[in-house]
Amino acid sequence: MTDITRRHILGASLVVAGTMAMPAVLRAQTGPIRLGTLTPLTGSGGSYGPVMANAVKKAAEEINKAGGINGRELLIISEDDQTSPEAGLRAARKLIDIDKVAAIIGTWASSVTTAVAPVCSQSGVFLSTVSGAESITQLPHQGFLIRTQPTTTLQGIKFGEFALSNNAKNVAFVSPQTPFTESQYASLTKVVTAAGGKTSSLIYDDKKTTLRTEVDQVLRSKPDAIVMGGYTNDTAVLVRDLYRASFSGQLYGFAYAVNKQLVDALQGDVSEGIYTLAPSPAEGSGAYKHVAQLLGIDTPDTYSCQVYDHLNLIAMALAVGKGDTGTVIKDNIRKVSQGGGERVENAVDGLKLIAEGKKVDYDGASGPCDFTDIGDITDAKFRYEQVKGGKITLLKIA
Repeated sequence: MTDITRRHILGASLVVAGTMAMPAVLRAQTGPIRLGTLTPLTGSGGSYGPVMANAVKKAAEEINKAGGINGRELLIISEDDQTSPEAGLRAARKLIDIDKVAAIIGTWASSVTTAVAPVCSQSGVFLSTVSGAESITQLPHQGFLIRTQPTTTLQGIKFGEFALSNNAKNVAFVSPQTPFTESQYASLTKVVTAAGGKTSSLIYDDKKTTLRTEVDQVLRSKPDAIVMGGYTNDTAVLVRDLYRASFSGQLYGFAYAVNKQLVDALQGDVSEGIYTLAPSPAEGSGAYKHVAQLLGIDTPDTYSCQVYDHLNLIAMALAVGKGDTGTVIKDNIRKVSQGGGERVENAVDGLKLIAEGKKVDYDGASGPCDFTDIGDITDAKFRYEQVKGGKITLLKIA
């Protein structure tokens, strides 16, 4: 196994090549199949991107050790999108034009995916993402895109149902402007108003160091619950200013924002009681346990589980299609994810069956990987948690 590092993973790029037990001449004749990861190694998503990139690397190493894809190794080239559309687009162009990847795996922020998806489809490069904005799969991607993250419309519904279950009647939605802001608020409003409640919204500048003016404006509507739609840094500012304004109602946030980093950064009583919601990985499944083992952590996050699934699906699609292009992945990925074959939880087992001429049906660490015609995941479970005593505590998975 050979690791080739171009730059430090938090600085920019990481290139990982796995070598197999095969003659050097054969490797030279066929060459590796190049795949890219584009995750937020820095910026707002920086607490997730490095682990995501490592999950893909580990999964590729495992496949390479088992013989690769039809006798060819996988070469993983990782880039940092910096949680920025501009940086993400530059990195995607490098992966496509210079590195000649067949697929890009793992875009996290919806704004980055929105910028990158058209370039991928125009170049015939397959894109797998963990972004949730409703608009992403409505882009003209010609089938070169799948996502394992539930849409923000579904997440807005879940936030509304969660607040109603806690007897909230007047729900405010407070968020920076993102590609998913409008769809999430609309779905939240639909659920709450259908139950006789009411909603309001406020958009803020996520670069501000204080949001006290915005907080005062929100509190004029006397909400008994506030759903926060931002990322970790701006959510921390919002939570702190709500505490200083003596807001005593319920707070809800995305689990990627209200995370250990936020809780550790704020005094215990400031973050106490915040509810969080996130898509749940398939805890208890063999695939989930395997990701935990690969990464050396007890509870891998949903994004690492999702990109692990992306790599496995792409590897098996390439094997079925006997090729190395984005078009081969596009044409075959549903054949291995929902083709009605033998159930598998990792690509190594799946590739053996494919080599025997058998069909496979992959269920992964993030759950069943079945996709609609436009690339959305068809079903997902959610994880509901609450900050209690300075720790994020599981309430339920449903």
